Amino acid sequence: MAIEYRGMMLHVTHIDPEWLKHKDAEEPFDLKVALDLLALMAGGEMNVLVVDVEDGVQYKSHPELTRHYSVPIEQLRALADAARGHGMDVVPKLNFAKSGRNFHDMWMRPHWNHVSWLKGIDEYFEVAADVIAELADVMQPARFFHVGMDEDHYRSLEQYADVIERLREIVTGLGLRTIVWNDSCHHGRAKVAQVHADKCRAAEEHISKDIVHVLWDYGRAHPEIVERVAGRGFEVWGAPGTTAKMVTDWRQALEANGGNGLLMTRWIKCSERNRSELTRLLKTAGPAYA
Repeated sequence: MAIEYRGMMLHVTHIDPEWLKHKDAEEPFDLKVALDLLALMAGGEMNVLVVDVEDGVQYKSHPELTRHYSVPIEQLRALADAARGHGMDVVPKLNFAKSGRNFHDMWMRPHWNHVSWLKGIDEYFEVAADVIAELADVMQPARFFHVGMDEDHYRSLEQYADVIERLREIVTGLGLRTIVWNDSCHHGRAKVAQVHADKCRAAEEHISKDIVHVLWDYGRAHPEIVERVAGRGFEVWGAPGTTAKMVTDWRQALEANGGNGLLMTRWIKCSERNRSELTRLLKTAGPAYA
């Protein structure tokens, strides 16, 4: 099966333990850098741009989410228009995973609780619906919206599947398909990953089949997991990390087992400070996506 979707994720911002070490001094997203990277992506025959947004923009629906690094949301309109000009699908991304270790949904402060994911849960989903709708309105995605959901430690399996389904209902209401991370490649490996790896694997039996699963492992490809997830009726993409060899390995695993997408990830800010690293990545690993 040929790989239909080939793309890269750029970060307006992100939240994880490493990013939090420098959050107080984080610079704003740089639109000019992003536009320059788009040209390299297009030259490498990439046709998908995923944009990790979180609290990196000033939402008109929820100005209380604005931080010192948040940029006007209209910058995303300019980015999305430019991406479409290069023939790319545009995919907004947020993350609603709940973890006291990874803090992926901390961007929702003050509608976020560090300890209990149930406190204020109705308000939490109201805010989620508002910002998803606002991003969809500004960026005009044609097919997909990525809701994250990786490295979730706090929710039970039933709760985790229910959250994905509630988010899917919001996204489907906008005429789009939901994308989630699938952590099951990390089953039996790092002990800290075991809980969310097992949860993702088990959740496959409980969530809607129109959800796209992005398997990720930057150390090796997993053809057997691609085969399992695709065999359960899901569309499967792979996130292979930053080397041409890993891209090739994942591409072979996907093509041989019913996978349909490759997504380049490099967990650094799209900024002038990181321009050279992101450019290097596209020039070294990017050709393997073509």
